Amino acid sequence: MNQPLYIESIGQGQEIVMLHGWGVNGAVFTPLQPLLSQYRVHYVDLPGFGHSQTIEGDIDTWVDAIASRVTQKAIWIGWSLGGLVASRAAIRYPEQVEGLVTIASSPCFMAREEQSWPGIPPQVLADFSNQLDRDLGKTIERFLAIQAMGSTSAKDDIKQLRELVLSRPLPESAALIQGLDMLKHVDLRPQISQIVQPWLRIWGRLDGLVPRRVPALMPKDRPQYRDLIFHRASHAPFISHRDEFITGLNEWVETFKD
Repeated sequence: MNQPLYIESIGQGQEIVMLHGWGVNGAVFTPLQPLLSQYRVHYVDLPGFGHSQTIEGDIDTWVDAIASRVTQKAIWIGWSLGGLVASRAAIRYPEQVEGLVTIASSPCFMAREEQSWPGIPPQVLADFSNQLDRDLGKTIERFLAIQAMGSTSAKDDIKQLRELVLSRPLPESAALIQGLDMLKHVDLRPQISQIVQPWLRIWGRLDGLVPRRVPALMPKDRPQYRDLIFHRASHAPFISHRDEFITGLNEWVETFKD
């Protein structure tokens, strides 16, 4: 049964908020749960995804809804679209977001040719918008395939992602449209200089949605910014390179706490 905002909180220790990407739900992080048991992790189903109800509005509406539920200081970790939401939260609620981790996430997902900014071609997102009306399930499956494309374990990654996602209800069409709109229009590049918290940025070099040129264009002028690149990973490094992902995250958290 759907709830206004479904959050599964597990473990004890450093507070962490985990945000998934477009078309999926918090169950994608299930394989990580036993490996993150030393933390108090709040696995969020974004509005309209999994067990959460749709919330009308924009990215700030989503951020406000999550921040009103997870009020304690925490490290916010976001994958893909979830990274966009977590980044906006770091800007909007600096007193609550004490650290930021973005996974395969860009401050501007859409390609901006006039600015030479690499990203998703506009036609790709337009195609997803059109397909949603025809076959929601098939659209999500196609998106999952794109996320694993390029990974050396793509076939297994897609299978695992699909099984995890289908363990909860399919997302609401309205939420999918909201999410696509965010991927199309949200551009945090002018605002990321406001992110003063420690920030770990995790990338897959073979990512088909966040081009390999994006990490080089991110700000690096602050000692609290760190990049971790998995050279044989695609858009879901926490699935394809789970142990390396956990090791990198744990090492960063230790440094963060020091």
